Amino acid sequence: MNYFKGTDEYVLSPALRDIVNVSIALGRPLLIKGEPGTGKTLLAHSIAKGLGKELIIWNIKSTTKAREGLYVYDTVQRLNDSRFGDKDVSNIKQYIQLGKLGLAFSSKEQVVLLIDEIDKADIEFPNDLLNELDEMSFYIPETAETIKAIHRPIVIITSNSEKELPDPFLRRCVFHYIEFPDENLMEEIVRVHYPDLDKKLLRECLKKFYWLREFDQLRKKPSTSELIDWIQALLAGGISPKIVESELPFLGALLKKKEDMDLVTNSPKNHYGYNSSSRTSRNVY
Repeated sequence: MNYFKGTDEYVLSPALRDIVNVSIALGRPLLIKGEPGTGKTLLAHSIAKGLGKELIIWNIKSTTKAREGLYVYDTVQRLNDSRFGDKDVSNIKQYIQLGKLGLAFSSKEQVVLLIDEIDKADIEFPNDLLNELDEMSFYIPETAETIKAIHRPIVIITSNSEKELPDPFLRRCVFHYIEFPDENLMEEIVRVHYPDLDKKLLRECLKKFYWLREFDQLRKKPSTSELIDWIQALLAGGISPKIVESELPFLGALLKKKEDMDLVTNSPKNHYGYNSSSRTSRNVY
């Protein structure tokens, strides 16, 4: 069995590493939840890189139908070819295009399949995939052909908990909730992006970052990606650790809603004297 140990670019907890390997061993999809910015989507990229496998990504939208992941029959093109072309349209296979799930099943090598943000789709979407994910096969009635997985793909499914997923679907998955990183783990994550970052600056950035996340009424708490962007802005602006300690430079890199900006600015918890005319307006370029 392929054993996933992680990669240099993706810092993961032992619990997450272990559940990935449980999912692979059982041959069941791994359902990943967690607040935005905890690395749900990047996990699939890391697994593919760590195991040396191709990554197939199925990005789910509100209009996505389960059958699209299996195959698409281009009836319009066939009709056009029959009316206006000299092409032989009797071979229907040439008008069948496999979807992301179909490509994963038909691959000659085992692949990693990411079904990203499954909860964006209609509530029936997960149930419509039950048999296919169980049996790792599906039938194409137009060609009387069954597509069966040559190698069972490693399936990673992400959800932002926008909708409750049906119990029959959950029973077929292995589940893990990615907790938001504590300061020690976050330091490791930041070091991946900025290995030479000044220790004092990193310490002050983490202190300020987690201080902001303590505001319970924030409509959108800053995530890992926003911390990374904020640090980049601080470096570009030549901001020293001492300034970060006493002010909130470039707060707009961390908070993305006016209500949150107002909450932090006007809160009695704000000991940093932040105001709208502070260094957030400095030209960093």
